[in-house]
Amino acid sequence: MDLRKLKTLIDLVSESNISELEITEAEGKVRIVKADRTVAVAAMPVSAPVVAAPTAIAPAAVPAAATAPAVAPPAETGHAVKSPMVGTFYRSSSPGGKPFVEVGDTVKAGQPICIIEAMKIMNEIEADRDGTVSKVLCENGQAVEFGQPLFVVE
Repeated sequence: MDLRKLKTLIDLVSESNISELEITEAEGKVRIVKADRTVAVAAMPVSAPVVAAPTAIAPAAVPAAATAPAVAPPAETGHAVKSPMVGTFYRSSSPGGKPFVEVGDTVKAGQPICIIEAMKIMNEIEADRDGTVSKVLCENGQAVEFGQPLFVVE
């Protein structure tokens, strides 16, 4: 199973109310079990029997110094265009194709700026305001979450 697809499935399970998901495909079987805040994954060949659900590993003790509040990063200037869904981020309409927008490009509201693939459906994401793209915050092929900033438009 494709790693991007597996990561998307894990994200979908962690964001939803289901506690377990099992998918069987030609190349194998995947079982995702959610326990509290941990998502455990077991992948195996089709011929292998499912013996037991994987167990979550307890997090290691964190030193007291590591729990100190971190310095907040400086706030982004401009407007963040956010992902309307969980999926995989693509900058162009085809592999190796020209990206919809580059840093420094001027965009109009309603202009397609990227694609997010969710459940084998390619969804064009449009700019929600006019401006100039000042930052691209995601890598091509990266899994994105709902509400995650994708671009900064000034």
